[in-house]
Amino acid sequence: MLLEGKVAIVTGGTRGIGLSIVKSFLAEGAKVALCGSREETVTKALDAIKAENPKAPVLGYWPDLTSNEAVSAMVNSVVETWGTLDVMVNNAGISQSTPLLDYTPEEFQRAMDLNVTAVFNGCQAAARIMAPKGTGVILNTSSMVSIYGQKSGVGYPTSKFAVNGLTKSLARELAPQGVRVNAVAPGVTSTDMVAALPEAVVQRISMGIAMGRPGEPQEVADAFVYLASDKASYVTGVVLSVDGGALF
Repeated sequence: MLLEGKVAIVTGGTRGIGLSIVKSFLAEGAKVALCGSREETVTKALDAIKAENPKAPVLGYWPDLTSNEAVSAMVNSVVETWGTLDVMVNNAGISQSTPLLDYTPEEFQRAMDLNVTAVFNGCQAAARIMAPKGTGVILNTSSMVSIYGQKSGVGYPTSKFAVNGLTKSLARELAPQGVRVNAVAPGVTSTDMVAALPEAVVQRISMGIAMGRPGEPQEVADAFVYLASDKASYVTGVVLSVDGGALF
């Protein structure tokens, strides 16, 4: 029970890696507020969790993460309900693969809004709660493309490079207030998107991974559990790669 008594918020928590983080945090003793983009997806995730554990201490929200006011209101609601906030996971985001010459400014800006501005909003709202009490953990979801880049969809790796910079800078700024800030950079992971790919495509992708296979959402979630726990009490400013030894 590495997170017993902790209160956490997980954005992008309705499916894939985010839902695995929510379930792992609950299994380790935390109370968790999960956020999604729409009420129906949040309700579906809550129903699935409650079906497995009717007494699970979990709440659901669907704020506009690009709105600083909406994110602050959501964080304040969690604190009003459970008394505090110990762990903030900024996991929500979108990927893109549009070639440069076909990119629209609006599409590029959407990546910045959801992958950078939303992360900033979550960090700021959490820090307002954590810094005065002198303790807390902020975790951001980066990506392997923040290290290697990618062949098209430049807005996505650009946004994840920004997440890394934000993470490392806030780690230095908030350390004196007792708040740790880290990121996890997943590699190719067996989410719904990868599961829908033909086997030949998955095999080709796996050739660029030292361990020879995509990761599982649970394997990524375990990294979040570690960084959220007191086992990582002297770890801050880290972008932890969970990519099976990517060779891209």
